[in-house]
Amino acid sequence: MNNKMVLSGISLFSGAGGMDVGFIRAGVDVVSANDIDRDACLTYEANHPGGIIKCSDINEYLIDIHRFKGIDLVFGGPPCQGFSVAGKMNPNDPRNELLWVFMKAVELTKPRAFICENVKALAVFDKWSKMRQRLFSVTSQLGYSYKLVVLNSSDFGVPQSRERMFLIGFRDIKDIGNLETHFEQYKKQAPKVRDIVSPLGIAGSENNQRICNAKVTLAAKPVMRRSPYAGMMFNGQGRPLNPNGYSCALHASMGGNKTPIIDEDHCYLGHESWVEWYHSYLMKGGKPLSLNAAPKRLRRLTIDEALRIQTFPYDYQFIGGHSSIYRQIGNAVPCDLAQVVAEVVRDCLAKGEVVTASTAMERKSKQLQLAI
Repeated sequence: MNNKMVLSGISLFSGAGGMDVGFIRAGVDVVSANDIDRDACLTYEANHPGGIIKCSDINEYLIDIHRFKGIDLVFGGPPCQGFSVAGKMNPNDPRNELLWVFMKAVELTKPRAFICENVKALAVFDKWSKMRQRLFSVTSQLGYSYKLVVLNSSDFGVPQSRERMFLIGFRDIKDIGNLETHFEQYKKQAPKVRDIVSPLGIAGSENNQRICNAKVTLAAKPVMRRSPYAGMMFNGQGRPLNPNGYSCALHASMGGNKTPIIDEDHCYLGHESWVEWYHSYLMKGGKPLSLNAAPKRLRRLTIDEALRIQTFPYDYQFIGGHSSIYRQIGNAVPCDLAQVVAEVVRDCLAKGEVVTASTAMERKSKQLQLAI
């Protein structure tokens, strides 16, 4: 934290606080937070004591948000279910309207910068083009220059292939054409799933007790893909994880048969992968095995493994039943990715500009003139 610019921030749609963890690490003093989920608020309070989170409908929270006018940052991720390919992508989903509530908070507080997170689909699908144009128009009308970036968590040290969009707006920085290049310096190799979960020990052991009891069963009509870790060889939407690769995106619907699957003997004991064997068997024309033929070595991702894949601190306390905790973890922005976004925004605010090709040329020209 030494020599870092400390910024004040408001956290909206805070959930369990994953995004906040990253922002705090980057030097943001979160002075207020809000979420409507009681368990998530209790989790937030357990890890960020001080009563800064208000558990309420966000519209109630906005009533007196003007007291934070001129704060440095407003950040958060409005509910994404209506925009996500994992959902119904329903334009009439009432949760979609919360995107505009976020922008209302920006209007009322006039922060130096804001960061609005959501699913990649909102940023790239033609289906949401009108929504994006409206979002850009509102941002401009509020007096912010902006950039929409899509980032993959695995590019920034997170062992998960999880793409998210971030709409980043600046009130006093007008030229942000090359904002994407600022993220390059923060890229780093992510650990593999095995590296993250192996230190915990097998499911049910002392440090890995919070198991998922959803049974693993085989699909009667498998949907095959080239990769053993894609397609649908199992019932439900929980995909098997490759211990030697990155996890698929963890979703809030975990806790049942949508929870990812681990081949424990492959991951922890170094045995040959049963998932890869079964995939090869099917690709060669083998008939699907019976529903209950999945070996016991296949089981669901545990809570402690999930929170590590989301890069929560190892001692982060979660409040609620298992389904609630899985939901809180899946809803979160990976902490390490959030930290990168906050670092980039902080760097830009500290410089008072985003360094673009034109400003870099101007600086070089001035340096040459001084040298002469």
